[in-house]
Amino acid sequence: MKITNKILEKHGIKNEEYESIQKLLKREPNFLELGIFSAMWNEHCSYKSSRVHLKKLPTKGKQVIQGPGENAGVIDIGDEDAIVFKIESHNHPSYIEPYQGAATGVGGILRDVFTMGARPIALLNSIHFGSPDHPKTKSLLNGVVSGIGGYGNCIGIPTVAGETKFNDTYNENILVNAMAVGHAKKNKIFYSKAKGINKSVVYVGSKTGRDGIHGASMASAEFDENSEEKKPTVQVGDPFTEKLLLEACLELMKDDSIIAIQDMGAAGLTSSSVEMASKGSLGIELQLEKVPCREENMTPYEMMLSESQERMLIILEDGKEENAKKIFKKWDLDFVIIGKTTNTKNLTLKFNNKIEGEIPIEALASKAPVYKRKWVKKSLPKKTVDLKKLKKIKLEDALIKILSSPNHSNKSWITDQYDQMVMCDTIQRSGSDAAIIKIHNKEKAIAVSVDSSANYCKSHPSSGGKQIVCENWRNLISVGAKPLAITNCLNFGNPENEKIMGEFAECLDGIKEACEFLDYPVVSGNVSFYNGTNNKNIFPTPVIGGVGLISSLRKPINHKLKKEKSSLILIGKTFGHLDQSCFLKENYSISDGAPPKINLVNEKNNGEVVLSLINKDLVLAAHDVSNGGLIVSLSEMAMNSYYGMKIEKVKKLRNLFEYFFGEDQGRYILEVEHSNSPKVKKMLSDANIYYENIGYTQKKYFEIEGEFKININDLSKMNNQWYNNY
Repeated sequence: MKITNKILEKHGIKNEEYESIQKLLKREPNFLELGIFSAMWNEHCSYKSSRVHLKKLPTKGKQVIQGPGENAGVIDIGDEDAIVFKIESHNHPSYIEPYQGAATGVGGILRDVFTMGARPIALLNSIHFGSPDHPKTKSLLNGVVSGIGGYGNCIGIPTVAGETKFNDTYNENILVNAMAVGHAKKNKIFYSKAKGINKSVVYVGSKTGRDGIHGASMASAEFDENSEEKKPTVQVGDPFTEKLLLEACLELMKDDSIIAIQDMGAAGLTSSSVEMASKGSLGIELQLEKVPCREENMTPYEMMLSESQERMLIILEDGKEENAKKIFKKWDLDFVIIGKTTNTKNLTLKFNNKIEGEIPIEALASKAPVYKRKWVKKSLPKKTVDLKKLKKIKLEDALIKILSSPNHSNKSWITDQYDQMVMCDTIQRSGSDAAIIKIHNKEKAIAVSVDSSANYCKSHPSSGGKQIVCENWRNLISVGAKPLAITNCLNFGNPENEKIMGEFAECLDGIKEACEFLDYPVVSGNVSFYNGTNNKNIFPTPVIGGVGLISSLRKPINHKLKKEKSSLILIGKTFGHLDQSCFLKENYSISDGAPPKINLVNEKNNGEVVLSLINKDLVLAAHDVSNGGLIVSLSEMAMNSYYGMKIEKVKKLRNLFEYFFGEDQGRYILEVEHSNSPKVKKMLSDANIYYENIGYTQKKYFEIEGEFKININDLSKMNNQWYNNY
């Protein structure tokens, strides 16, 4: 078949890239080889636009066992225990086919974790949809939530935390990011680096079908009005088969049979074989007629590019094949030796003993293009909102408007669709700052949380990047966990646009700065570019997934108020920053100005002192202050408990709205037993931490002295109002 410009365009290969392919091969590729280059050189697999910037991120630390470059990151939590975790996107597939797109996103990220030898113990998600009024939003939302719950619930892994947000920037390109967390022993971590010559290359799991062909390429291009036609590129998941594959792999991992193991994810058999060979500086030869297929007359091209789910590629030690085969047969899964490792450093593809393709491994991996794309820096917006020029509104009415809005309404109607307690180790589930998962049969736990702030990142990317790392840090601190490391999912528009590339570069600068200062390394992640339709790009949306350690399990800390007449202490200074705030957006539809300033010294000092107070059992409840400001955080504490509060009259700022709705960073609200209040205040003063005594807890009512008094049950009803009317 002659390679035409139309064929190149369909494969997402530019003319200059095709010229490079011909030089590397010293000939023209055939159709199969072109498809393989298309899979390995697309943005989703090669990171060709992001690689130069990702090198900035701090990836090492005392607790880091494995950083970026493997299927998932690995951190040390002591006692020979390790936590394996990663977050990835499945944005494009979920927009085209929401149920299967979301379900296979969950399946894929689970395989990334158990491929490393870890048993998955928790799932999280960050999902972003367009305006609730958009005609597609409701069906996309229902499909995605059903897909996440359907896969996670069936495989028996608890979905314990996440976020759901709405903004018209996602009208034509939703975001579905799935995170998985697993537990392993430090001395039983498995990697994907091939070793040895003439070792058996084994295909295990489900059979290969035609679903998902060109899925990775589809994820590396913008949508247009013909996106519905791309449904065949969306994979179809089977959680019951994944459960069998999980158990079979973990059983095989008990001995020393496995040299290397790799999930067949994006680009399927192509990426798994190339990545294993590349890391080991070896070659791989595959006999494609041996690939188990569920459809008739599948071609080598279809076999290599299929993204059928629930499949793995394993390289075994000599003499271990029969025992491994027995294990997979017991679990009713395919086990077929489809090839061997070689010393050729080539990917050699045979079909019925005829060579159908032969490509140097380095041409697909290390020689893949790397682009240093032009980008422009974004200045800090100078425009600020003048409250005096806005229509006057009551404090109570402004609060109710926020609490009854789509983004701030109660999301339990979503989280209740997920099984959060399966495996019986969930200590604290959705609804708190972070979820808490007990390490099985141990008196310690991990805390996990995911966060994003697209409006801050759009306004000023470097500030937004810093802020989202800090918010994630605060969420873990607020439940009494020491933050250890993060994974990130970087969702952006078209990197060929200089402004979009600038958003990406500057967001990474902000993430880097915050991670370095907080000693919060990045151990894994994913970049998702080309999120847009017809040249309309989404807001920059980096999602941060954090893991923290609770080394000695106590009664878990959350933001539910615990007692009557206990003291409420605000940690951190309030300046009243309203630009980019929920207050202005929900009450006045204003999204102008710069995000709040980030003071990393205060973030670190405030967080470490709050964690120390929690560890000394001096805190009854804790909550960080973020979107919506102090008043929204106080409301959340009241609505999630049997107690309200009285906030004493505030005279410190010229404007009550600035004080209560300002989104200044680095702040926490602590509930402290009245008798412990002097001791806590002394510790704060000794540590030079700014604090305010803002009030005390009481029964039934949320009250701001001189402004309003509202029953907390009524407040909860208003918080549930949006979904009940949707």
